[in-house]
Order: sequence, then C-alpha cells, then structure tokens
Amino acid sequence: MLLTPLYFFYISSHYNNVEKTGIANLPLHPGKAPAWLYKRMVKLGRAIAGVIIEEYGEEKLFELLSHPYWFQSLACVLGYDWHSSGTTTVTVAALKEALQPYNIMAAGGKGMASRTMAEIEEKASKLGVSVERIKYASRMTAKVDNAALQDGYNLYHHAIFFDEHGRWIVIQQGMNTGNRYARRYHWIWKARSFVDEPHAGIIGKKGMALNMVARESDDARKVSVDIVKEKPEKIARHVKAFNMLKPKQTTLDNKIVELSMPRRINWDALREAYEIQPSNYEEMLSIKGIGAATVRALAYISELVYGAEPSWRDPVKFSFAVGGKDGVPYPVNRKAMDEATTILQTTIEEAKIGKEEKMKALKRLRKYVP
Repeated sequence: MLLTPLYFFYISSHYNNVEKTGIANLPLHPGKAPAWLYKRMVKLGRAIAGVIIEEYGEEKLFELLSHPYWFQSLACVLGYDWHSSGTTTVTVAALKEALQPYNIMAAGGKGMASRTMAEIEEKASKLGVSVERIKYASRMTAKVDNAALQDGYNLYHHAIFFDEHGRWIVIQQGMNTGNRYARRYHWIWKARSFVDEPHAGIIGKKGMALNMVARESDDARKVSVDIVKEKPEKIARHVKAFNMLKPKQTTLDNKIVELSMPRRINWDALREAYEIQPSNYEEMLSIKGIGAATVRALAYISELVYGAEPSWRDPVKFSFAVGGKDGVPYPVNRKAMDEATTILQTTIEEAKIGKEEKMKALKRLRKYVP
C-alpha cells in the first residue's frame, strides 16, 4: 500500500536572530494503534498528567495541552513517531481516558459529533459545572473553524476537555479532502473572544484562508452583522449584484479565479437572524444555520457593497519541526523547547511508572532536544 501524505507543516522559526523556513511532509500510516501501545499511552499519560497537576496545577496542564508544539512532543513521548498521522486522534483518545482520575472530563473525539453534546451534559453534571457554558464553547469553537475560518479543512475530530472550575480547552482537527492534508486547531478558555484572534495555536499547512476571526476582519464582521439586520430580500438583491459582477480573488492554491456567490445560503437562518437582530458577530455566528456559505456570502457583500474588506491571512501561528538524526528539516530551536522539555523530563523522571517504560520514554524525549 502506498503511503499518502496527510500532514504538511510549514516551518518558520528564529534561532540566533536568523529566520529559518522549511517544510516537513508527514505520511499517513495505515491501520490503528495496537492495543499494547494504547494501554501504555494511557498509563504514561496518566502518570505525566498527575505529576504536572501535583507540581503546577490543572490550569498549567490545560495551558500546555493548548500549545500545539508541546502537545506534539507529548504525543511522541507517549509512543507515537513524530511523523505519525495518529498524533492527534490517538493521543486525544488516550488522554481522554488517562485524565479521568483527576476530575478532568473530556467529550468528543473522532467521528463523535452526534454524541458530543450528550457526553458533555453527562460529564459536566458530574463535575457540577455549567453544562451550557461547556456546550457553547464546544459549538462555537467548531463553528469558527468550520465557518468563520474557511481554510479548506473540514473538521472530522473535535474534543473538549474541562474541569470542575469550568476551565476548558479544545483540540480539533480538519481534513482537506483535495490534497489529503490535515490541520489541528487548539483553543483555551482564556481567549477573550471567540471571533477575534481566538486560537491558542494552529498547526498545519500554511496557505490562504477567508479569515473572519482575524483582527483585520473587524470591519467586515461589524458590517456582516448590520447586513443580517436588514430584510433577507435586500440581501438577495446584493447576492444578485455580486453574481453579475463576478469579482476575482486568489484561491488557497494561489490561483486567480472568478468567485461566485455560494449557492447554499441558508435563507431560513438569515430570516431568523433578522428576527433576532444580533448585537455582535459572535451572537450572529451562534445562530443555528449560519454556516460557511452564509458567512462567505456576508463577507463578499461587506467588501463589494460597503468596502469592508475581510482578511485572507492564514491564521497558522505555531509551527512544528523536531528535526531528527539527519537534522531534517533542521535541528530544534532549543530555546523554544525549554519549558516543554524541562516539564516533560521532570514528570517522566518522577512519574510512578516502570523502569523499562521510563527509560524508553526518556530516550524518545531526547530525540526532540538538540
């Protein structure tokens, strides 16, 4: 069987004031994690999490998991090769099980969209935290990365972790079915807004995107809200005018093509928005039925009719490169890894795990430190 590239990471870092850029293709490995490996991932993950919580607290663990770079390193320490396609889905599943003794609950996972809300209700009730708050965070993070951020990657994996204090993080991943690459999105409850530079970090292929959560899209967001407050019939006239003009725009593949207004605009959702009269973009986006096509239509109208240009900047802000024995694409930036390395080394050394597993974990960890 041929191995198809799944992940593509754009590398950009600063070391000794010199910017280095490069790429690393991560191949898709067929099959699934063997049971013996998965059990050890749960056991070691539980030990590492336990020491972090004991030494630094649950909040610190959440902060670390919300950092794409640290999460990737943790996945490697738990047993996955740095270039394995299961670093997200299998690691999240193992953590979901590993964190249960510490009163950190998790809901969702790969292909669990239909059961996530029910799982949140069950587990949030056990912790005594606001069910609606956790459900809202789950819905909005998924909607932002599927609709407000249109980067060509559709979500197929979504997981939310939360504790008894109502703190939460989200780790979700999208797939581009055209090029067979994936992108991972990290969120943390500390974000001041769901719609204004909200991500803790994104890791994946760097390209181009309709980014309605970029700070540069602030005017376009405000105008979009003003538009939905108008009667749907007026919006329909704008759509007709847009299609007649057929403006051009660069696509994610850097090709200039004619853009056409989305055909699947949800007019029922727009009518509901008109009735609700949302006060801001987040409230508008939270309305059921306001999806990617409607968001894109409003963005086009904002620019064409009102001159409020949306951002096309790809929000990928964290990159990943562990290098390797051959230094490909180049050695790790030691400074960037200091905190993650120190904590991981300490936790592995202090964790209550067998000597053999401890030595194997330390050997794996050393691979990521020059």
